[in-house]
Amino acid sequence: MISLHHSPRLSANQCGSVVTQTIQAPLPLVWSVVRQFDEPQAYKKFIKNCGLSSGDGGAGSIRELTVVSGLPAERSTERLDRLDDESHVMVVSIIGGDHKLVNYRSTTTLHEGGGGARDTVVMESYVVDIPADSCEEDTCLFAETIIRCNLKSLAKLAEKMADHHL
Repeated sequence: MISLHHSPRLSANQCGSVVTQTIQAPLPLVWSVVRQFDEPQAYKKFIKNCGLSSGDGGAGSIRELTVVSGLPAERSTERLDRLDDESHVMVVSIIGGDHKLVNYRSTTTLHEGGGGARDTVVMESYVVDIPADSCEEDTCLFAETIIRCNLKSLAKLAEKMADHHL
């Protein structure tokens, strides 16, 4: 799965990596949260609100995000490039906004964990241009900090939901 979905080719001015989170909740439950392109704020705490500007939440849809204050941005425009419910793959590209995440593309995949049907492993990889006024290390640190926070929030939400379903 890593070589298939999480090994993007990087150009000289890009960086990228993979972040992994194990969640103690069944894969179908975790996927039901992740796949909601029109409601990322359910677990992504840096998003104030979201609205679809195009599409129905499936591949090709475009969402307009308002980011919480305190971050170096106010808005972001994102496109859902791929949504595969069978393979549990979601690919999103940032196509606009007032931030430095130029040519940002993330791939999120879900897998059953080693702990059986109760564990889910979420992998999120990304590739992004390195801004002219920054360096690879700082760009990667910024992107990975946001992804880690999002995945920890997803874990907390999904595990709480799983506990209520038992």
